[in-house]
Amino acid sequence: MNKQKRIEIFTRLRDANPSPTTELNYSTPFELLIAVILSAQATDVGVNKATAKLYPVANTPEAILALGVDGLKEYIKTIGLFNSKAENVIKTCRALIEKHGSEVPSTREELEALPGVGRKTANVVLNTAFGQPAMAVDTHIFRVSNRTGIAPGKNVLEVEKRLMRLVPKEFLLDAHHWLILHGRYTCTARKPRCGACIIEDLCEFRHKRDYME
Repeated sequence: MNKQKRIEIFTRLRDANPSPTTELNYSTPFELLIAVILSAQATDVGVNKATAKLYPVANTPEAILALGVDGLKEYIKTIGLFNSKAENVIKTCRALIEKHGSEVPSTREELEALPGVGRKTANVVLNTAFGQPAMAVDTHIFRVSNRTGIAPGKNVLEVEKRLMRLVPKEFLLDAHHWLILHGRYTCTARKPRCGACIIEDLCEFRHKRDYME
């Protein structure tokens, strides 16, 4: 795929959604961090249901730490892997209090040092909370990047690095959100909605004619 095609793809995605953002509900960087930790192998809808009950009661490192692991589990038990996530969230709250003055750090190194925070989670926080160009490659972004030809790669890190290099600069800040939303609602895994896709004519998916209805 050439540069001009990529520019046109992201121009159309931007025109359709000028101010994209995460579908996780949050009001502070800390709330976003906890929501993203909870969202691993879970849906944003499921996480939002849990945090809608949790955050009115506890939405600071101190307040969640005071709940303790068992107390926190009561709020997040509807989410997959809630046992290990509760342990990690409590450890992360303690680390934020002890090492960061209860503030969420804004560097990759410091974020990835927190329990339960990997590269993808760090990228979401850097991009969404702190407005830094970062690409949190999830299953949707991986699929869209490979299927369309925007930034093909064999693994998540390869796709991330290619996107950071190939996405035109003016689109880099919001590209992560556009690609996730496109993968979630249009370029779906089993039956992509090619007939309703605003970038179908630019896409390099070989089998798109099979999904035009």
